[in-house]
Amino acid sequence: MLISQPMTSDTAWRDSHSDPQFWAMLAQTLLPPYVNTCRWFAGKARPQTGFSVKTVHTLALSDGDIAYLLILEAAYADGRPEKYLLPISFLTDHTTHTLSFQPASVPEKARISDDITIGKETGMLIDAIYDDRFRAVLFTAIYQNQTMPQTDGTLTFHRGKGLDEGDEQLPSRVLPVDSSNSAMTFGDKYFLKLYRKLFQETNPEVDMVAFLTDESSFDHIPAFGGSIIWQGNDRPDITLGMVQRMVPNDKDSWMQTGDYLNDFLYAVPQRLFAIREDVFDKVELLGRRTGEMHCALYKPSKPNAPTDPAFEPEPFTDEYREFMINRLEDLLERRYALLIDNYTKLDLQAQRLAWVFMEAKEMIDTFIADFRTRPLSSQRIRIHGDYHLGQVLATENDFVIIDFEGEPESSIAERKIKHSPLKDVAGMIRSYHYAVSAKLFNSVETDELNPDHLQRVSDRWFYLIRDTFLDAYLDVFGAPHPLFKNNSEINFLLLIYLLEKAVYELGYEISYRPSWVKIPLKGIIDVVREIEKIRLSDGEVTPHVPMLQTGLLQTKRE
Repeated sequence: MLISQPMTSDTAWRDSHSDPQFWAMLAQTLLPPYVNTCRWFAGKARPQTGFSVKTVHTLALSDGDIAYLLILEAAYADGRPEKYLLPISFLTDHTTHTLSFQPASVPEKARISDDITIGKETGMLIDAIYDDRFRAVLFTAIYQNQTMPQTDGTLTFHRGKGLDEGDEQLPSRVLPVDSSNSAMTFGDKYFLKLYRKLFQETNPEVDMVAFLTDESSFDHIPAFGGSIIWQGNDRPDITLGMVQRMVPNDKDSWMQTGDYLNDFLYAVPQRLFAIREDVFDKVELLGRRTGEMHCALYKPSKPNAPTDPAFEPEPFTDEYREFMINRLEDLLERRYALLIDNYTKLDLQAQRLAWVFMEAKEMIDTFIADFRTRPLSSQRIRIHGDYHLGQVLATENDFVIIDFEGEPESSIAERKIKHSPLKDVAGMIRSYHYAVSAKLFNSVETDELNPDHLQRVSDRWFYLIRDTFLDAYLDVFGAPHPLFKNNSEINFLLLIYLLEKAVYELGYEISYRPSWVKIPLKGIIDVVREIEKIRLSDGEVTPHVPMLQTGLLQTKRE
């Protein structure tokens, strides 16, 4: 939405970087209504107290004009302010003849102002990603490993191994996708992601993709082409953007799995249990690729080749255990309260599962307490952190793993914490469980079938797929491997992460999809069943801690 009144400034555009009054006026008038229409701005629902331009970076364009990279701060009535990246460009009659596009072709959502006078020229102020001169400057700077000193720090452009020789100048375009970041392509060969919301340290995705590309032979990711880093003298570096190779793909693995499940779904009403052999082949392949990714991320230091400390494997320290225990206990406390408040809104099957979950509270508490003291010799590494079927692209005969930013709701520091790679494995296992459950319980083909029968059929498919994935994954490492001491530790740690993931999912489903609550609840009950087996095998059944109340789940079979 554009404001009606025009804005004017006596300072010429190329001199505006040193005019604080100009940026203050822009932040008070034009930017608030514009930014609040942008998909990438996350503060729309928060009471805002104002915007301010904290830093102005200058980029020289190829025709002698300039663009600015603004570091914009949004302040709120409650909570901390947020910083965003906003590149801006000024299009005038003087510059139009040098452009390979016409200002009229700039989409409405890119226009900050159609009528603004800066210095002695009147023109259009736009988000600079829609100016091909700006896009060209970013890509060329990355290709050439340029550094650009600024008033506040330095813009450093790093080139990665993923850029080919001879690709310095390529045609570019903005992808018409609204998301939390901005996406541009170059030659339909490279993908540049400009991060809009900024954090006071490097983005974990850039760290991970650069490490896997430059320090390993794992090539099942879009290769790292480069990054844009804002370096300061007295603060951590801040990531502004990243280039990767584009990957031709048919769909993500969530969609592919849904396609495979259609055949299974159509057979269920006929009381046929059918899984095509190529489904197992795909699951095995993804298990292997996941294991290979984690092997690539496991790189301990050698005497003459130290590893970056950010990627050095670490043991299960007391500090890490306390972090995980506090996270789990907090999640559980809030989920128990949510279930109690919403119990009557659940269907009968979900109510039974919820009751068993709440009755197992003491057993879960004992299991978590065991995590605090149980001897563990397995190791922790950097992991994907938000691993599920939607993060894997299905190519013609293989897979490509994408989106290494980590859990969206976690802080940047939390996303860089090292975990057992089994945390990623747990995420994928939960994703397979969601795939089959969502398909069977939300399809017209199964509307008339008994929910308990559907649950048993769903379980059979899921357990086969889970075991196929996990076996293929572990085969990659061989035994023994420093990441996994033995099967006992593998089973114990996998349950910790499966419990964390399913309890996390439960909160979302209660709040937004009550009809899906049974999916994470069933995942939790599966974990509790395995916890019970560990208690029995350890010979540590505490009398005052009741066993799992499985009788509550038993129903009459058809």
